[in-house]
Amino acid sequence: MIETVITLAIYVHALFGGIGLIAGTLSVITKKGSSLHRKSGKWFVIGMLLSSGISLPIACMPGHINLFLFLIGLFTIYMVVVGKRALRYKFRKNKVARLDWTITIVMFCISIVMILCGSLMFEKVSVLYIYFGIVGVVLCISDYKFLRNPHKTRNMWLVQHIGKIMGAYIASVTAFLVAGLSISGVAIWIIPSFFGTAIIIYYIKKVRRTSLRPEVN
Repeated sequence: MIETVITLAIYVHALFGGIGLIAGTLSVITKKGSSLHRKSGKWFVIGMLLSSGISLPIACMPGHINLFLFLIGLFTIYMVVVGKRALRYKFRKNKVARLDWTITIVMFCISIVMILCGSLMFEKVSVLYIYFGIVGVVLCISDYKFLRNPHKTRNMWLVQHIGKIMGAYIASVTAFLVAGLSISGVAIWIIPSFFGTAIIIYYIKKVRRTSLRPEVN
């Protein structure tokens, strides 16, 4: 009975993951700010939050216990939530919320835990713990700089949004390669992030070229 429930949960997890991947792809290739971009972005957030949320209890079930996948689920949820919440800072009237600081602090702690787990393990997966832990720390430092003054430049919120949402999209692509296509190995977890990072840098530089002017009160 328990295994049946777990199997059903895995299928539902895969379903929402697929929705997130398709919607995310549409969001990436469509014109930014367009109606299709906003709608596909909305479904990407829904799909990824539900898929990642369901993955958490699955990773704790008997016969399926996997600390790494549990932490990656939290990592993905963090990127989706922060990327979505960055949109609220488009308007100068919105001040920094305590929730945003809490999310960043919690993620920073999770990242440190991942680094420690990887350092104490002597397995192939230890490299992934350390890698994603370091990425998490870097992202949290970026959050800290952003939250100190989210209105420093006109479109600083957009830089934060692009970085986090694209990071979550990379996670969905990686999940598809690992779970959907059954491609195994440490490299398959890392390679998509290198290509994804290049895309993130491209978009962020494009935004910064036109938005580095300080905001006018």
